Amino acid sequence: MGELRIGLVGVGRGSGYGRVFAGDPRCRIAACCDAKAEALARFQAECGLPDRLCFTDYDRFLEADLDAVFLGTPIPFHAEQAVKALEAGRHVLSEVTASSTVEGCRRIVEAVRRSGKRYMMAENCCYWPFVEEWRGLVSSGRLGEVLYAEGEYVHDIRNMVYDPATGTRRWRAERAPLHYCSHSLGPLLRILDDRIVRAMGRGEGRRILPEGGVGGIDIQVALFETAKGALIKLLRSSVAPREPPLHWYRLQGSRGFVESGRRGIPGKGLLYVEGEMKEARDIDVLDADPSLPAAAREGGHGTAEYGVVRGFLAALESGGKPPIDEAAAMDLTLPGLVAHESALRGGEWMEVPSFR
Repeated sequence: MGELRIGLVGVGRGSGYGRVFAGDPRCRIAACCDAKAEALARFQAECGLPDRLCFTDYDRFLEADLDAVFLGTPIPFHAEQAVKALEAGRHVLSEVTASSTVEGCRRIVEAVRRSGKRYMMAENCCYWPFVEEWRGLVSSGRLGEVLYAEGEYVHDIRNMVYDPATGTRRWRAERAPLHYCSHSLGPLLRILDDRIVRAMGRGEGRRILPEGGVGGIDIQVALFETAKGALIKLLRSSVAPREPPLHWYRLQGSRGFVESGRRGIPGKGLLYVEGEMKEARDIDVLDADPSLPAAAREGGHGTAEYGVVRGFLAALESGGKPPIDEAAAMDLTLPGLVAHESALRGGEWMEVPSFR
């Protein structure tokens, strides 16, 4: 494959991924881009990049000598920036979610297939070690048929939605809670090897942060039906007070259940298998793979970012599809967009399009 020249866009979020890329002997950070000059300067110093390889203009950044681009920018920019990078002949690793609109999702898929370049969505929660453990539990049949699953992500980021000091809304004020669904759906659909076909959503109240636009909706809940006939419930909030913030997952099968702990991940969960045990027993639910080197934690979220980068690079080396390619990325993005639209329509069931 030779040395891969990586460009980073949005160096605040991109710095974690940048450290993982920089620590891989197959890669070199070849350029970076950020609209904020101060953030750019900090990352420039960390990477030792010359001024000529640091940009505040995205179009000029794409003129640099690059093989692949990491997008760590706000979600409303993802579709346009991904399409431009693909059309410029660059592979793309994009932060979640793929796009803030159904049309943006379509444009990304078309650009990938037109360009022949690789696209991957960086859904890091799919790379927590417990995901593969639970996937093995399901595929072995120990839980029987999985009938129902739940995911919750409650993270109070009111200061990122609305700035009370200036009285201005930030970009997350335009992101409905259910739009940010992939941290919950990613692991669940990976474990179940399934996709969502129908969605409905509820939740429009803004009592906690009335100034926060749709991003300040108190709580939204969605129900999803999968192609294999399972039901999934998702609860999301960006403003509800909760410490520590919570990622929570549960699978209910015809022969047992498994769930993570209510104090979040890493932590203790529960497993019960009918015929194997009298009652549920404690299990470890980890965010870091202890078999990996210490440097694998450089990206953050345990060893998740390290896993994302390894999956992306493996696809570039082999010429195959990335683990979360353009179709899989939309399977994790579109259900949230549709569920929020359902909430606006009073909770009617709506079909979820597929780009497979």
